[in-house]
Amino acid sequence: MHDLALQVVRDGEGATKLVEVRVTGAATVEDAAKAAFAIANSPLVKTAIAGQDPNWGRIVAAIGKSGANAERDLLSIRFGDILVAEKGWRNPSYQEADGAAYMQKPELLIHVDLGLGRAKRSVWTCDLTARYVEINADYRS
Repeated sequence: MHDLALQVVRDGEGATKLVEVRVTGAATVEDAAKAAFAIANSPLVKTAIAGQDPNWGRIVAAIGKSGANAERDLLSIRFGDILVAEKGWRNPSYQEADGAAYMQKPELLIHVDLGLGRAKRSVWTCDLTARYVEINADYRS
């Protein structure tokens, strides 16, 4: 069933990227799910992914809007193995060129650790491309 679900995400209208959003370190499973779904469903995050823009500020904004218990000074964000932000601040050794190169991959991992507990949740999403808008603007129901 997991494989079938990923096929559905990969086949999204105009999708070019499969993205796992993994939230760990949440105080509760509910908070982990709120944060993960907020990131995965954020049009700003999804369009940044489509544009191959490693805009971690949009991820922080999605978490802030999620309703999940979160504290900026405890957040860590990774793009794959790349530590982008730690304890709420940009990792001093992070190079945006590394993040941009990572975002060119067809399969991505956005890993957020909330630093508040042991609960976790992963969800999968895809990017939101101009092709998606084109497909959905060109027909009538």
